[in-house]
Amino acid sequence: MSATTRNQVFTAVHTVGGLLPADMLVRISEGKDIPGSKPADYGLPSSRSVRDEAERSWEYLKPLWRDLRKHLPESVETGVPSADPTGRADADWLAPLWRELGYGRLAPVGPAGITADSDAEKKFPVSHRWGHALIHQAAWNAELDRRPGGPGTVPAQSMLQECLNRTEAHLWGVLTNGRQVRLLRDSSALATASYVEFDLESIFDGELFSEFVLLYRLLHVSRFEVVEGAAPSSCWLERWRTEAIQSGMRALKQTRSGVQEAIAVLATGFLKHPANRGLRENLDADEFQHALLRLVYRMLFVFVAEDRDVLHAPTAIAEACERYQRYFSTSRLRQVSRRRRGTAHTDLYEALRLVMDSLGRDEGRPELGLPGLGGIFEESQSDRLLHGLALSNESLLTAVRHLSQVKDPASNRYRTIDYRHLGAEELGSVYEFLLELRLMPADDKRSARMVEVGGNARKTTGSFYTHSAIIDCLLDSALDPLLDDAVERGVARAAGSASPNDTAPIVDELLKVTVCDPACGSGHFLVAAARRIAKRIAAVREGNPEPTPSSIRTAMWEVVTHCIYGVDLNPMAVELAKVSLWLEALEPGKPLGFLDAHIKQGNALVGATPTMLARGIPNDAFTSLEGDDDSVVNDLRTINRNEHEGQVGLFVSDAEREIPMANAAFADELQRITTRQANTLTDVRRQSAEFQKWQNSPAYLHAVHVADAWCSAFYWSKTEGSPQWP
Repeated sequence: MSATTRNQVFTAVHTVGGLLPADMLVRISEGKDIPGSKPADYGLPSSRSVRDEAERSWEYLKPLWRDLRKHLPESVETGVPSADPTGRADADWLAPLWRELGYGRLAPVGPAGITADSDAEKKFPVSHRWGHALIHQAAWNAELDRRPGGPGTVPAQSMLQECLNRTEAHLWGVLTNGRQVRLLRDSSALATASYVEFDLESIFDGELFSEFVLLYRLLHVSRFEVVEGAAPSSCWLERWRTEAIQSGMRALKQTRSGVQEAIAVLATGFLKHPANRGLRENLDADEFQHALLRLVYRMLFVFVAEDRDVLHAPTAIAEACERYQRYFSTSRLRQVSRRRRGTAHTDLYEALRLVMDSLGRDEGRPELGLPGLGGIFEESQSDRLLHGLALSNESLLTAVRHLSQVKDPASNRYRTIDYRHLGAEELGSVYEFLLELRLMPADDKRSARMVEVGGNARKTTGSFYTHSAIIDCLLDSALDPLLDDAVERGVARAAGSASPNDTAPIVDELLKVTVCDPACGSGHFLVAAARRIAKRIAAVREGNPEPTPSSIRTAMWEVVTHCIYGVDLNPMAVELAKVSLWLEALEPGKPLGFLDAHIKQGNALVGATPTMLARGIPNDAFTSLEGDDDSVVNDLRTINRNEHEGQVGLFVSDAEREIPMANAAFADELQRITTRQANTLTDVRRQSAEFQKWQNSPAYLHAVHVADAWCSAFYWSKTEGSPQWP
């Protein structure tokens, strides 16, 4: 498997970054339920179908491909065709390909290249263009994501992507080396690469005509055409992308309902199974709901990790990975759920439990190629509630079916959820929706459903999903200037060192930037901020404004460890924020990082600093609020004022004159714990143990209790007959 997991419908086509999701490509390939797919839209007579025209091109191009492969020299080291010095690949293969797609003879851009809008000195060496579309032809043996000439040069993918991002006149582009073709779009707002790739070698060598039909439908010149004077955004490709976004929003609503149904099905499945008598007799609905939520989020995590091809370590034995894929993977489970109803047997849930438990073990499960990840797979109190319980295959497969596919009401067809590109945005939306629901067991405790209840957690905790556009705007104005400053400081440090071209000082300054969301919810804002910092770090290391996805992922692991902090009142939100960050930073072979010290449960609006404590309790703490007795409030203010005048030490003994605490000391100790190298799950657990020891130390607990006491004065009941006097 490559680093980008291929979808199950196509074998030689894959989509990266969600430019056009896999289900949208299926609709385009079939020419169904999508506008712009009629013969007339492709400039064909109504008597000639688009598929027939694609087949004519297919039969014409196949012998040209065979002839090209026969004449091109082959690399002794790699076995792939080498660059053709005679230009045969360009003249005898790509030129006919463009003609068959309707472009005619492409216009070369020329040696001057394409100029960036905001920088006349910045030139992009794009080879060709057609209208607003840029078409760049790299050398036949050029790897599109690698530097063509070593350090100082830019990969073809990065060059074309940056050109699209920095030129308003060019919205879409096509990149090819003759062996692969990629469709790109301006994606300046994205922190990762985004494209659709066709593997021409696999398509023509493997006689994959149906995938050539998709290429023909998607890359035909009519997809880029606009009427004279119209904006590039009016082309069919842009309309299809808009439809994909709208379809994704509809699917997101269905995904929420799917998670709701999955939790209800799992709850009923556990409750009604004859072997789970103890669960029914000692049922705590809230604790049971929390346990089911963690089970569902664990399943979603594995869905994403498998589809991104980052679950197994690079060193995992191929035979073990194959065994996992064939018998234990959730991709197999998802496929089975779409074909079978399931039985009363319990073997599928037992296999799933084995996978979940293995990911939480120090050593993982080598015989299945599974590493020890920890994180969401660490056992919690609520997880123990499900230990030893039985679940029928029917219930599990029904729940998985709800989680793996949705029905689009607009097209009236089922679509497979694209877990490869599931992000914090989708998780956050699902989380917000679930806050409105509560698990309600039936009277006989043999079934349950998720229902909306008044005074739900969303309303009582002020939990609301933040739209991506708002986050992008905030990051543009608040974070980007800080990153620019960090780069300048790093450049200045490097200039004063013995190695002025060293990027380490710049990376070091970027990793000193910290982002804290005091109401982080599911981590949508934190993930977006981490992506920006990681992309900037990867760009510095590669010397390339559009770095490769692998370098961004490596940087993401560092950024999450060093730069990201969050607080939320809801403990489930804190848990989900960690999941969102772990998903973004998951790197094959590495455990899920230690985040307990960075993502905290609590009220970020309430607290006390050492300076506040040193001043004692202010009289403002004793202000009359609704329900308070004014005479009691006045008495408390008088007492507090007298104590200030008498210099009574509330938090210290008579012999002490200063509060014996300082946050700096705590911060130094905490930094020592959190910045320690952790390459294995054992290392992460050692960090966690030290953190727990630090949190329970007498000095830290004393500081917490003192701060709590100071804050409590603002919340005290100030009425006659109160059970306690402040």
